[in-house]
Amino acid sequence: MAYTFQVTMDSAAPHALADWWAEALGWEVEPSDEEFIRKMIAAGRATEEDTTTHRGVLVWKAGQGIRHPEGLERAPRILFQFIEEPKTVKNRLHLDVRTGEEDPRALVERLLAKGAEHLHEGNQGPFTWTTLTDPEGNELCVSH
Repeated sequence: MAYTFQVTMDSAAPHALADWWAEALGWEVEPSDEEFIRKMIAAGRATEEDTTTHRGVLVWKAGQGIRHPEGLERAPRILFQFIEEPKTVKNRLHLDVRTGEEDPRALVERLLAKGAEHLHEGNQGPFTWTTLTDPEGNELCVSH
């Protein structure tokens, strides 16, 4: 049997980082179900401390997911999970963002303007890429 998966990134500010990545990828932030959250608190299955507000919306503090606009059949979900510890070493896993027919330099410039940092340019034969970090220091590469 083949399994499905989601990609999970640790984050000090999962909702803000989910917003950043959703915009970077052209994906959608999963909507919060405030009514469900309130029901879980009222039933004693969660507490107020399990929640926070983001952009005026009640959300789970533990994390935030994003999805490809065409759904999970198109690409796996990415979950940004709250952790208190700061990032201290290079990622062992990172996302390669492929722009297809679009010029990858345009995406690099847009991400830099939104808080990414440039690490280096790379190439192997005819293939080139730009390595950046997101606002929390997670590496990503941008290429065709």
